[in-house]
Amino acid sequence: MSLPKRMKLRTFAVLFCIITFTTLLFTYTFRDPSLYFLKHAFRLSDNFFTKGPCGCRQCITELDDSLWFAEHFNQSIHPLMTKENSVLSDETFKWWQWLQSERQPANFSEVVEELFQVIPNDPLYMDASPERCRTCAVVGNSGNLKGSHYGKLIDSNEFILRMNQAPTAGFEEDVGSRTTHHLMYPESAIDLDNNTHLVLIPFKILDLQWIISALTKGTIKYTYVPVMSRIKANKDKVLIYSPTFFKYVYESWLDGHGRYPSTGFLSLMLAIHICDEVSVFGFGSDKYGNWHHYWEENLLAGAFRQTGVHDADYEYNITLALADKHKIQMFNGS
Repeated sequence: MSLPKRMKLRTFAVLFCIITFTTLLFTYTFRDPSLYFLKHAFRLSDNFFTKGPCGCRQCITELDDSLWFAEHFNQSIHPLMTKENSVLSDETFKWWQWLQSERQPANFSEVVEELFQVIPNDPLYMDASPERCRTCAVVGNSGNLKGSHYGKLIDSNEFILRMNQAPTAGFEEDVGSRTTHHLMYPESAIDLDNNTHLVLIPFKILDLQWIISALTKGTIKYTYVPVMSRIKANKDKVLIYSPTFFKYVYESWLDGHGRYPSTGFLSLMLAIHICDEVSVFGFGSDKYGNWHHYWEENLLAGAFRQTGVHDADYEYNITLALADKHKIQMFNGS
């Protein structure tokens, strides 16, 4: 046999062996759990050099690494309400109205129409380019922030979400000084600076009427308790938490535990759906097991009380599970 023919046969044999080995490798890798590490190693190696759907090393929306997360997470439900997505299903509307019942509620559609004449209709769906890496800090109000010295770390994030009272003046070293989004409802409202987004969590139609009033005429002074009739906030930066998303958080993430989610958990879920990397501060008790706010002197004064409204233990366990799956990073403070 001539030399060229022998070389061709040898080349063919080598190619045949490579193809056969590769086929067997992939067949058994996907069938045999003991070889799963090979597939996982290849994926990790690839991810080390490519950044996936965003510009971060690891993005929250990478669902393939956690079946548990993929079963809960639904990116198709927008967390913020617009005029276009404000229409609620009958089931959602009934559930939402049940949260804080109103005797004579106003017409929802008419209130929404008026609302988006006062505030913008273009909430925060911003840069979606592959180069983006949106880092977010969700800052709770736990006393474990006292003495933590997290201030600079918190302020280094692009988005910083706070909730309810959450003072920063005098606490900057531990909690930071910047706020990009402040979540509240009428009964927990505070004044904001001109650069901060007010994110209203509405529990009823009256809450939507209140934000219209608080930004204009100031006629609503009472819901089920006295509320601020006017609020200092940039009306061009007001956002509305969607009742549809609210219900999704309650059903998909909390599995119906409690009457409805806490502001802290709703804030965390907002961050998970709009951010690429999420760091969580000020959740849970302090190192002594006390539940109180970082601005309180009495460690027993501001506990996350057992009212039956929120299931604090279940919410905290879900938060810990998100950290365990490397979807968020938790900072436990002092």
